[in-house]
Amino acid sequence: MTVIGIVGLPGSGKSEAAAVAREAGVPVVTMGDVIRQACRDRGFDPATHHGEMAKTLREEGGPDAIARESLPLVEDRLDDADTVVVDGIRSDVEVERFAEAFGDDFALVEIHAPDELRAERLDLRGRDASAEEGGESIAERDERELGFGMGAAMEMADVTIVNDASLDAFRSGIERLLADGPDAVAGDTVESDTDE
Repeated sequence: MTVIGIVGLPGSGKSEAAAVAREAGVPVVTMGDVIRQACRDRGFDPATHHGEMAKTLREEGGPDAIARESLPLVEDRLDDADTVVVDGIRSDVEVERFAEAFGDDFALVEIHAPDELRAERLDLRGRDASAEEGGESIAERDERELGFGMGAAMEMADVTIVNDASLDAFRSGIERLLADGPDAVAGDTVESDTDE
């Protein structure tokens, strides 16, 4: 059994890594889905209220609230799979919650990409409202994510995959990670204290 947690700033490639996992038949639990569902349950648009809802859920249930909501989903997927990917870890407290639940079977992978590339990717994917449309700018999103403790979470990563080359190269690295574990991509990593 292996639970691979993915952490990284918006636009770094977390969703693409999750897509590679799904294509390989590896179940993915997306923590952002918990937030999007909470938005819908409370009558808000996830595209414009995602960040506010993430903050609200943590204020109401504590800093590990979203991780706690995600744990049963991970455990359910492990009933039928040897590996599960958790997409969207946002804080050191969430890392600790998963490490506590899965022990040595939990590995944390940071995905890192340069700011310019992240901004381009966020514009291209069109999933979230832009600042002009009432959403957040990349700087505001980074500030919010880092405020949750993402910087500390990234520092806890077992390995860091730098996503600054071709899509094929990145996908290949994720495939190696899924097939052979974090040690298989150690050559593709940089130190966890990468400049943001």
